Amino acid sequence: MMVRSKLFGFIAAVALATSAAAQQPLKIGFIGELSGPQGALGQDQYDAFMLVVERNGGKLGGVPMEIIKEDTQLKPEVANQVIDKLIEKDKVPIIAGVTFSNVFMAVYKKVVDSKVFIISSNAGPSPIAGAQCSPYAFLVNNQNDERAEVVGKYAADKGYKRVYAMAPNYQAGKDFIAGFKRFYKQPLIEEVYTPLNQLDFQAELAQLAAAKPDAVYAFYPGGLGIQFVRQWRQSGLADKLPLLTSSTVDGITLPALQEAALGVIHGSPWSPELDFPENRRFVAEFEKKYNRVPSEYAATSYDSALLLDSAIAKVKGNVANKEAFRAALKAADFRSVRGKFRFNHNQAPIQDFYAFVVVKNPQGRYTYQELAKPLPDHADSYASQCPMK
Repeated sequence: MMVRSKLFGFIAAVALATSAAAQQPLKIGFIGELSGPQGALGQDQYDAFMLVVERNGGKLGGVPMEIIKEDTQLKPEVANQVIDKLIEKDKVPIIAGVTFSNVFMAVYKKVVDSKVFIISSNAGPSPIAGAQCSPYAFLVNNQNDERAEVVGKYAADKGYKRVYAMAPNYQAGKDFIAGFKRFYKQPLIEEVYTPLNQLDFQAELAQLAAAKPDAVYAFYPGGLGIQFVRQWRQSGLADKLPLLTSSTVDGITLPALQEAALGVIHGSPWSPELDFPENRRFVAEFEKKYNRVPSEYAATSYDSALLLDSAIAKVKGNVANKEAFRAALKAADFRSVRGKFRFNHNQAPIQDFYAFVVVKNPQGRYTYQELAKPLPDHADSYASQCPMK
């Protein structure tokens, strides 16, 4: 009887320990620009990600979560310190978020060499979609060029002959102008790269006006976009030229711009007006919880949380089985706010891309009206350089 009692006691202790271990939360590092002029972008990413986690009772895939939020401050050196902490001290198996491409490129090799999965819901630099692709990196938003490619295709379809382009001088700025040119196919009359933190564009707009283009293409995210579009409107150019943009007039900047953004054309795979069930749910829940309309940064971060929710459930929380977890992520078994969504072999999405124009609806709300779908079911232009299968 004593032996049996000890045996039962041992079994009970093992079961208790196993149950306790099963309840240990899974750590996910969330990195993004959460302060400074671009802080609203990272905050929207984080808020949308947490919308899913909190709706699920603090879980993804049925597993309790510990989300470790870190501000990378748009500084590659800070981002590297953050990544060192997350990998070496916090021992995270997954990193989500990722706002700017220069930060992504600065930390990328360290993350994937450590065999930590990085799920970017915004930044999509071309090397990571192409020759530097990794089994541990997933782009949930899009490859940077694609938001420009759809605008370039729209400009070509409209027959614009003389286009002038402007963007900040960093990886994403170069990717966006390259993407525009890829589908516009004609030489630009000028391409101007401004310092990343420059907020005064009056001199550049004067040069632009003197060049007398048919249309202007611009990529200025976050606070840069607010300043650029306001100065564009103040210069009088808005009444003379079409302004074609990527990630310049969006859910972050439109509430500040309002009237100044009317008529601006915007290329994207998403809008709060897209009539998909998951999108309607997302927009309603986000607006109710945070009292603002979600941006693209929020939409794709929400999708990244849904992706992780589905993948973690498929492996029953065992993300240490990296092959199985990668396969579960790649399956993309979730309902996207963008409607059709699947991963290409380079682990970047294949999805529809639209051209929208900023309008004021009958309810007095500034929003987007669909003009065209120039690139349906579109794959990025770098997948052929990725050796993964």
